[in-house]
Amino acid sequence: MSRPKSPSAARRARPDELPPPGSEAYAHSLRLLEKLHTQISANGGAIPFEQYMQAVLYQPDLGYYRCGSQKFGIGGDFITAPELSPLFARCLAAFVAQSGAGDTVLEVGAGSGKLAACILQQLEKQQALPARYAILELSGELRQRQRETIERACPQLLERVQWLDDLPENFAGVVIANELLDAMPVRRFRIRGQQLFEQYVAWCDGLLCFRDQPLGDVRLIDRIASLREQTTLVDAENYLSEVNFMAEDWLRTLGKKLQRGVVLLIDYGYPRSAYYHVQRNSGTLMCHYQHRAHPDPLILPGLQDITAHIDFTAMADAALAGGMDIAGFATQGNFLLNLGLLDIAEHEQLDERERLAVSTEIKQLTLDTEMGEQFKVMACSKDLDVRVRGFEHNDLRHLL
Repeated sequence: MSRPKSPSAARRARPDELPPPGSEAYAHSLRLLEKLHTQISANGGAIPFEQYMQAVLYQPDLGYYRCGSQKFGIGGDFITAPELSPLFARCLAAFVAQSGAGDTVLEVGAGSGKLAACILQQLEKQQALPARYAILELSGELRQRQRETIERACPQLLERVQWLDDLPENFAGVVIANELLDAMPVRRFRIRGQQLFEQYVAWCDGLLCFRDQPLGDVRLIDRIASLREQTTLVDAENYLSEVNFMAEDWLRTLGKKLQRGVVLLIDYGYPRSAYYHVQRNSGTLMCHYQHRAHPDPLILPGLQDITAHIDFTAMADAALAGGMDIAGFATQGNFLLNLGLLDIAEHEQLDERERLAVSTEIKQLTLDTEMGEQFKVMACSKDLDVRVRGFEHNDLRHLL
């Protein structure tokens, strides 16, 4: 088996619109390629795509989310809602304050820390601070950035923040997972008539390449059989898509550990009938590199984000299996408007230029052509005495 070639040459030439990595990033990616080469060789020449995605995103010191490059904001690879506007966090603070879910907030995957800082500041203004704001973050580098962000924005509240290595046992509170599930590694499958395959990653003449291998995993076979019964996949002839068992297992485990509270999942995705439509025959996998999106996960390993949309029907099933109820499902736009986004913005003391900027932010957060429709919000509750807010109008649970 030949040695891996350069990161930008992996599998096929780098798309012209993507800027080339610098020398340090190039060397970093090449080190990860060497690790992948060893891993693939040890597995008989190919590894499941899920295992590849796990390595390029989470390999210690080398994976995209475990190294020191900036990922969020203008200087990174993509912009999340908290980076786009503080109004997003102020709406979530209103949700937390009225949740009746206990005195702990747990944010899973806190990014730059901007969402945590803004929520804490807003809750302090409302005299509704939680006793503890916990952050579950695996990356030591991101933990440090989060600490610096919070200390810079609200140093008096840093003592309330605690970083965790794993989900806490038997806790009560509000769990926030904003753009978390989409970065969990997925299984990829292909349907060719009556034949089922799983997508693997292998080496072809020294380059990373895809290889379809006959599917033998019972869990994935059973899921595809269910999908063909429930969706238009019964007519699929050559169809590629994903299943996110890792996200489902995570939510089920979270539900079993949650004594009382509400879990807020915010991510891009669809109900199952739309996700697995026969015309969506190339799946939803997408990569992000320096604010450019493209569909090739085999280039720039360790330097780009890899994501897949969420099957929210599967997440609802997982929540129910974990002992939770589905308290609401809506587009991000409707969720924020239900929480009083426009009123929150109206109470800001702004000059004319700032008002124009806020108006633009509101449109980006809520319009169907921006984040408002693409992103969905699901609330999963357990043993709550109050109605979960944010879903008063245009609740879409009937689509799950």
